[in-house]
Amino acid sequence: MTFSIVARSTDGESWGVAVASKFLAVGNAVPAAVAQVGAIATQAEANVAYKGLALSHLDEGATASVALQRLLEEDPDRDSRQVGIIDSDGTAASHTGSACYPWAGSLTGDGYAIQGNVLTGSEVVEEMERAFLASDPAAPLAVRLLAALSAGDAAGGDRRGRQSAALLVVKDAAGYGGGDDVAVDLRVDDHPTPIPELERLLELNDLFLTATVEEDKVEVTPELDAEITALVQALGHEDLLEWSGHENYEMRVAPSGAWIDQRVLAILRRSGRAAQEEN
Repeated sequence: MTFSIVARSTDGESWGVAVASKFLAVGNAVPAAVAQVGAIATQAEANVAYKGLALSHLDEGATASVALQRLLEEDPDRDSRQVGIIDSDGTAASHTGSACYPWAGSLTGDGYAIQGNVLTGSEVVEEMERAFLASDPAAPLAVRLLAALSAGDAAGGDRRGRQSAALLVVKDAAGYGGGDDVAVDLRVDDHPTPIPELERLLELNDLFLTATVEEDKVEVTPELDAEITALVQALGHEDLLEWSGHENYEMRVAPSGAWIDQRVLAILRRSGRAAQEEN
């Protein structure tokens, strides 16, 4: 009762899952991933135990197909399961049990597995594959996964309707402050248009929970420092660091104040100038 894609990035550094369903909080049941190990989506009559078991098999060196075989041979209800797995090398495997509600099926290729059940038809997974392969291989994996999910939704998606969606992407040291491997972990649990909402949340995730890349850093010269000080004071803050901490932009401003992210500078200019005009 769900459609999903599991994939590895072209550069071999990220693994992820994107999923949508007419089911409450699909992100709670379907996706799991560990950097340098792989990712899994378990759905239809989801067996959530598959997540830990599959990742353990992969971590011990099993390929995606071997890990999948082990899951199924140990599960008496395998005919009711649907699962997609990607391993550390980008090899994919997928299973659709004979008892899954139609339309149900999957497509696999180099670096991805796409699967769905209770769909409007095969065009859902076909369009997901087309969109994923047509996306920029250098783009962040989260963006490519969402492109596939959106295409599947536009092609008909879950034939019962829409309710929830989720996106999980892992990469070494990509978590908040570099403390873990969770680059993206977003869930829309109950929403009339969950995939567009997930796209909106991904934009916010990029702004608030990722670090600034070199090309987005703007040097704070004495002239810019004077402008910034006036703007943050108009907003009721003492200095740039206090304002950035208050607004949760601390990952996009240098602790020394030597640079500021260009997007955050644009936000500051809009809000600070508006405050100056009001004053």
